[in-house]
Amino acid sequence: MLKFFFCVALTISLQYAKSQPLYSVSFGQKTNPAIIFLHGGPGYNCSNFEITTAVNLAQKGFYVIVYDRRGEGRSASLKAKFTFDESFSDLQNLYKQYDIERAILMGHSFGGIVATLFAEKFPEKTTAVVLVGAPVSLQETFKTIIQTCKTIYTSKNDDLGLSYLEQLEQMDTESIEYSSGCFYHAMKNGFYTPTIFTDDAKKIYALFKTDSSLIKYASVMSVDAPKGFWKNESYTSINLTEKIKQLLTNKVKLYGIYGKDDGLYSAEQINALTQIVGLNNIVYLDNCSHNVFIDQQIIFLDTITKWLHH
Repeated sequence: MLKFFFCVALTISLQYAKSQPLYSVSFGQKTNPAIIFLHGGPGYNCSNFEITTAVNLAQKGFYVIVYDRRGEGRSASLKAKFTFDESFSDLQNLYKQYDIERAILMGHSFGGIVATLFAEKFPEKTTAVVLVGAPVSLQETFKTIIQTCKTIYTSKNDDLGLSYLEQLEQMDTESIEYSSGCFYHAMKNGFYTPTIFTDDAKKIYALFKTDSSLIKYASVMSVDAPKGFWKNESYTSINLTEKIKQLLTNKVKLYGIYGKDDGLYSAEQINALTQIVGLNNIVYLDNCSHNVFIDQQIIFLDTITKWLHH
């Protein structure tokens, strides 16, 4: 019966979404607390969370909405300005589309930036912000990537790798070329992969080879979105520290869940965030990298439920 319910909910949402400007899907009962998932990027989509996690989160008693930002993923065909104001406008339209007044904003990676900035501007529409492997300061993230890569290349006597890093450090640290270079080295050195995969994570990642939607969309990245957000919003220089403090002042609850194997963030960065939002509002997981909701899904779901159902 439960499986039937979610299939019906998915079908109805998809049919309704066809008449809407953005790709979006909802899961669960509308009477439950609403969670809107904001995907990473810029230039990615929500498929990995949608296929692997959204239903399971809805079964914990939430009304879960996922969508692809304008100009990205399955909304890529739509004309986009790639500005935060445009993203905010689209989010407000989602509120109207799904008939919700307030929502928990769950932002993964770059989605955490969009969620935080929206919540600062519209605290009355935001119950809480959950940062999932999301940056607070991208400049600190870039430094972390470079320093960790230096250690790796030095241990391997990789003079070529060290030479590339040296050239990278001479660049404008706020440029799109610099950020792209940092993320290239992060991917090259497995910064998005846990050191040890749990049995549950292995089963979920196996879906990426069998599920048609994941095969088609999970590795799709566009170049227009990062270029656009960099040109219009200088997103590579954003530091959310003061924004997060303002959210807390505005009585918007804020939580963060991160993986210790996520090479984008140092322990010092997580500690600094913990000092702001409080020890009980941060979870830092072993055997977990950037895709927290896959790498440690059981703990992820239990943590979200504990935080948001009380």
